[in-house]
Amino acid sequence: MVSIHTKRLTIRPLTESDTDFIFELYNTAGFQRFVGDKQLYSKEDAYKYLTQSLMVMYQTAGMGLFRIALQDDDTPIGICGLIKRDSLEDIDLGYGYLPAFEGQGYAFEAAEAMMTFAREKMALRRLVAITDSANARCISLLTRLGFSFEGNQEPLPNGGYLTLYGVAL
Repeated sequence: MVSIHTKRLTIRPLTESDTDFIFELYNTAGFQRFVGDKQLYSKEDAYKYLTQSLMVMYQTAGMGLFRIALQDDDTPIGICGLIKRDSLEDIDLGYGYLPAFEGQGYAFEAAEAMMTFAREKMALRRLVAITDSANARCISLLTRLGFSFEGNQEPLPNGGYLTLYGVAL
């Protein structure tokens, strides 16, 4: 199982005990706007999504979204990880954070650690990321991480496009 420590963060697999955190994260306005409404209307819904969708990704070694927590007090602040999507040829770097922890460099720190993991432990040579063309914060982060715009994937119902970014590792 993946367990990574950075200067400020602990990255580990999600467990059933993360249900409340997943419920909170997936119901933030930013997450619903840019990642999608997973219809987690109750803690029970969050538990089912966590155990039947998120944790199932771990069946493939190194894959899945991992819990990002502050190293000092183990406060969960977001998720980050590697996802194999049927719609993409390459592995996708995905992430999302609670609003109180945005803009403090945590997303960069965790994503950089996951990129190192992908290169060194999984021998991946390339990663991609998809995002809403209106998600300026995400695009800025991807650019800082070395990703480049590769094209529009599909139009989105709210306007704009789902865009693809890629980086060689």
